[in-house]
Amino acid sequence: MITSKLPHLRRQQQPDAVVQSHVETIQGNGFSWIDIQNPDRTEIEKLGQTYNFNTLNLDDSISKIQLAKIDNYDDHSFIILHFPPMVLKRGLPRFNQLALFIGKDFLVTIHYGELKPLVEMFTQCKENVQHRNDLLGKSPGFLLYKIVDVLVDDLLHTLRRIVANLDEIEDDVFDENKSTPKKISMLRREITILRRVVHPLRKIVLETSKNTQRFSNPEDDLVIHFDDVIDHIDKVVETLDEAKETMEIYKDTDFMLSTEKSNKILGVLTIIFTLTIPPSVIAA
Repeated sequence: MITSKLPHLRRQQQPDAVVQSHVETIQGNGFSWIDIQNPDRTEIEKLGQTYNFNTLNLDDSISKIQLAKIDNYDDHSFIILHFPPMVLKRGLPRFNQLALFIGKDFLVTIHYGELKPLVEMFTQCKENVQHRNDLLGKSPGFLLYKIVDVLVDDLLHTLRRIVANLDEIEDDVFDENKSTPKKISMLRREITILRRVVHPLRKIVLETSKNTQRFSNPEDDLVIHFDDVIDHIDKVVETLDEAKETMEIYKDTDFMLSTEKSNKILGVLTIIFTLTIPPSVIAA
């Protein structure tokens, strides 16, 4: 067991708006699901005192600028996963972070409430006995899989929006009455950010699959379940890579058509200018 000296946690930059920390626990089949939303230092210190988690991991769990990773210990693992936000806004983080501690008798999820599928899952477990039995009736490892699975599935909604925007831009590029450079730039930016988030996700989920078998039951078949999740991530990555290539084509096409249009306008202006020059100037 790793001991922690919690008073030495590094200070992290706090958000401007004060949001109250919310901690809830649901009892499962021999383990607890502890969900901490909008974590503060007090709750994290209590968590560390209860489970003797590594100080740096506790610190990382409340930071919004950590890299995705997994740290494995004798009796538990610490995982940080990143997922893209539903809407990208200037000044806001380009990913939503989920920190997890998993052991034989616990699963701790730490986040800031942006991951709506996770929030809804926890609420359903509280309010619906059947749903709670389905998710918490097996093991911490199986619950971890279900959480990752629902968050990866949520990526498909973002992906469908990207594809719809691509189709719209394709129509606009060949419409002389519509301007597309700004739309192209914004979608290229979003695709780039999504690729930065999703590409590392596959590696971390694969490592999670390999290193959390010890927190599950043999009949949970976590290897098969996580393989399915990884297949979904691969499809997302493939689609984003294709979207990136498509955006480059649209960008070049828009530039070519804009240049051609500008040349035509310049040609017309040149003719008009020539026709309006006084004959005396031409003779001179």
